[in-house]
Amino acid sequence: MPDAFLIHAALAGIGLMLAAGPLGAFVVWRRMAYMGDATAHAALLGAALALLADLPIALGTALVALAIASLVTVLSSRDRAADTILGVLAHSALAIGLVAISFAPQVRSDLSTFLFGDILTVSIADLAWIWGGAAIVLGLLAWRWNALLTATVNEELAQAAGLDPRRERFVLTVALALVVAVAIKVVGALLISAMLIVPAAAARSFARTPEGMALIAVLIGCASVLAGLWGSFIYDTPAGPSIVTAAAAAFAFSLAKGRRAR
Repeated sequence: MPDAFLIHAALAGIGLMLAAGPLGAFVVWRRMAYMGDATAHAALLGAALALLADLPIALGTALVALAIASLVTVLSSRDRAADTILGVLAHSALAIGLVAISFAPQVRSDLSTFLFGDILTVSIADLAWIWGGAAIVLGLLAWRWNALLTATVNEELAQAAGLDPRRERFVLTVALALVVAVAIKVVGALLISAMLIVPAAAARSFARTPEGMALIAVLIGCASVLAGLWGSFIYDTPAGPSIVTAAAAAFAFSLAKGRRAR
């Protein structure tokens, strides 16, 4: 029988992918990969500020990630180059977060936990936070699914249908911030965007409908979690990077399948 810490790790990864799979599909469709990077890097700054203020890390990461994502949305709507804004904010947030962590001596020696995650130390309380956050994100996406799809396909069509594309972008921003806050303990700030993008990108070759792509992204993500944890246990490799490596292998397989289908 697997040890309890492996069971907790598997449940944490699966809980994360239940939310990251469907959200990652929207990230891929909307070409928001750099937005995911910016929000994920902001999570490190949020964790640093939470430690310095003696607040829950999850709360700090969620608030700062939401603030950064909202700032990008506002600035991008003012005819500034979105990729430039994302680049500046992503790298600035990461750098400021690293500087801020240097003022918390108790965590300086364990910086890799925030950068790459530490899924093998997930506790019951962490599982409650991860699954609770995933449930909120899934509920949010289910509630706005049709509106989000319409705004993603064509913003003018969404406006004609009485929808506000800016509101739908904000819904995705909130969902992204929540997933980042949930994921930082599992895969860390540097790998969060990978778990949003890679399973969804791999699912594209196998799906025929948007809902199918979201479901397949969840399945690929969950399989990557289990395969990565198995590889980490057998070969004594870092768990977070091992999970992303397994997802990357699934993406490589999807590319090969796509070439054969041609």
